[in-house]
Amino acid sequence: MQGIPIIGHDGCVITLANQTPETQTPESRPRRWPLVAFLLVLAASQATAQREPVFTSAEEGRAALETAVEQRKHAEARSIRLEREASEAETAAARTRKEAAALAARVQQAEAGIAAAEARIAMIDNERRKLREELGARQGPVVRLTAALQKFSRRPVVLSLLRPGSIRDVVYTRAMLASAVPQVRQRTSGLRARLDRSRRLRREAEQARGVLRAEQEALDERRTELAELETRQRLAARQASGNAARESERALALAEEARDLDGLVGELDRAGSLRDRLAALPGPKLRPERPQDAQVTAPERAAQGTEGIRTRPPSPYLLPVAGRTVTGFGAPSSGGLSNGLTIAPRGGAQVIAPAQGRVVFAAPYEGYGRIVIVEHEGGWTSVVMGLARVDVNVGDEVTGGSPLGIAPQGRPTISLELRREGEPVNPVPFLG
Repeated sequence: MQGIPIIGHDGCVITLANQTPETQTPESRPRRWPLVAFLLVLAASQATAQREPVFTSAEEGRAALETAVEQRKHAEARSIRLEREASEAETAAARTRKEAAALAARVQQAEAGIAAAEARIAMIDNERRKLREELGARQGPVVRLTAALQKFSRRPVVLSLLRPGSIRDVVYTRAMLASAVPQVRQRTSGLRARLDRSRRLRREAEQARGVLRAEQEALDERRTELAELETRQRLAARQASGNAARESERALALAEEARDLDGLVGELDRAGSLRDRLAALPGPKLRPERPQDAQVTAPERAAQGTEGIRTRPPSPYLLPVAGRTVTGFGAPSSGGLSNGLTIAPRGGAQVIAPAQGRVVFAAPYEGYGRIVIVEHEGGWTSVVMGLARVDVNVGDEVTGGSPLGIAPQGRPTISLELRREGEPVNPVPFLG
């Protein structure tokens, strides 16, 4: 009698010829372990959920990842530039400012790296969740079909021959089952591919979490270095504490007199302009022999009056934190139209100075949290709002990227306003 093809437990066709359970060898018996392993992997794949996805769509996750990667790259380039400038600085004060700014850039680089790793993990977890749902929906019919085939294949051939019906019915049934094997393989191939994808995603998630741990360690280390440097800066600045205290008192007095933030910035701008004009006053001059030599024409007076006004703020102009922009310039806000940008960083993120300048205000202000106002050359002013901690004092000279303080924990927002002669200006075109 010719061998009768049947479907084995592993989905393969095997042949039995005049074999009973007693005469079958271990090698000829159908193997059950591959199917058991297949079903165990399917079950395990449903138990690997670790957390809810952060993003509502793949596009949102990709956008967050791209933003974080770009911010990390820019922070790294800025830190390299500042470290080079620190090594070339001519004075100790300038060198210290550059070193602090470089460390702050390294902190922001690590923060952006953490954001990128978290975005990758969230995207992977989201894909794994969808894959588990798809596997759960598709594996049911395949498992039922496989169980039915298993049950039939375990039936001894002799018992099938003793049942009513001819041997042709038995051969036909076995042949029909043999022809179903390719279809079973085809239907299970998609499941196997998805299981392989699930295993790859699990490995990618483990790698991303390893990167996340490394970035977190780097962040902690760089924050420690920055704190130590800021401590040294404060100790070195004690000799100038008298002047700084007087300037701080004047700034707080202006804050009490100002009706709102616009008024405060305007008062500080006027105070800064007065200070610049007093500093620019020449020494005593000899009286000219001819009075007409001292006359100044109207165009010359107009030119002198606008000489200190720059057409753009100091470059490069930086965002104070790394994060997602939630409100743009001119967008509707609770107080009308936005005068600047609002950014959502990580909790406790490093906040930096947007550009080189001088701190003219650093204190809490009603309705804005702790704010820092930096006065730049040429009539430009930057206002950074929403800090939880301020690490600078009034009178401090800062460079672009110098640490200003720390954002609150939780889900903070940091706002930036750029003003020219007190009027809000869109900072986006000047970002470098």
